[in-house]
Amino acid sequence: MKVALVAAILSAGITGLSWLASAQENTVKYQATIGNVKYVFASLPPVAHLQPGDILDTNTLDCFGNAIQKPGDTLDMAKGDNPLTGPFYVEGAEPGDTLAVKILDLVVDSDQGVGALAPGFGAINPTSYTPMLAPPLPPKIWFYPIDRASNLATFQALDSKFTTKIPLHPFFGCIGVAPAGGEARSSIVPAEFGGNMDSPQASVGNTIYFPVNVAGALLYLGDGHAAMGDGEVAGTAIEVPLHAKVEVNLIKGRKINWPRFENDNAIMTVGVYRPLDDCVRIAFTELVGWIHDDYGLSQLDAYELLSQVAQIHLNEMVDPNYVVVASIEKKFLPPKKH
Repeated sequence: MKVALVAAILSAGITGLSWLASAQENTVKYQATIGNVKYVFASLPPVAHLQPGDILDTNTLDCFGNAIQKPGDTLDMAKGDNPLTGPFYVEGAEPGDTLAVKILDLVVDSDQGVGALAPGFGAINPTSYTPMLAPPLPPKIWFYPIDRASNLATFQALDSKFTTKIPLHPFFGCIGVAPAGGEARSSIVPAEFGGNMDSPQASVGNTIYFPVNVAGALLYLGDGHAAMGDGEVAGTAIEVPLHAKVEVNLIKGRKINWPRFENDNAIMTVGVYRPLDDCVRIAFTELVGWIHDDYGLSQLDAYELLSQVAQIHLNEMVDPNYVVVASIEKKFLPPKKH
């Protein structure tokens, strides 16, 4: 019944965020542990089933599986990279639909975060994708004390006594659905299905749209970040476990090709690939299409408007694919067509 209700309301397409409250709400709780996490986005047996309109109340481990806790701990103590909570089967989701995930609440679930340098990983050190005639950087680990009352983390330099405070902005580094074609993709990889997008936009108040590739969509969450600089240049954010509440919904019969974000003020599109200029092309092509389809501007008018008022954010340039997000504030757009 709820699937039919949402389908009827949304038959005209993505028409804003108010519809998210239209389906009856039910809360589904799930507890992730190191024993039940996954390390791929794939068509695996679901850990729980959700109806459209349900709220998922769950937790995620940090990118090291919560294994690194104190000085002397090493990177090889992690059982894998970016353990994922899930997958969650959304009833009624079929290929060709769009899954909408609204982030209602994210709470840092620790009194400290972790940052690290790992040999072969980072934006300005040698990697397998960008080899250089230079030795790899040594592994290093930083611990970030977190004061949740003041919403601040503390950076403590390893080679001096310098410290500085960093405001918290919790978000999912990993969020996505099962890929198409029976693929299993590493939790390190971002792509059309979402994945390791390292997007600060995956935060409270925003809705993320994903293309549904398989029955049930199979939603995964993980890789909590307390804060992150643009580009995530050294390879990690302030890595933390999270406690999360998200609301899931379906847009029946609405097909998108790449993940999207939306809030009350802006629409945002994701570009994921290498090289970086192709990320930008994907993101802006998607944004032109969204403006044309939902707001009625011609493609060329949308293209020109974006040239004047668009914003672009470099999420990360360290993963197997790079990620950018292009956006436009809704105040610059005409009323929606529907």
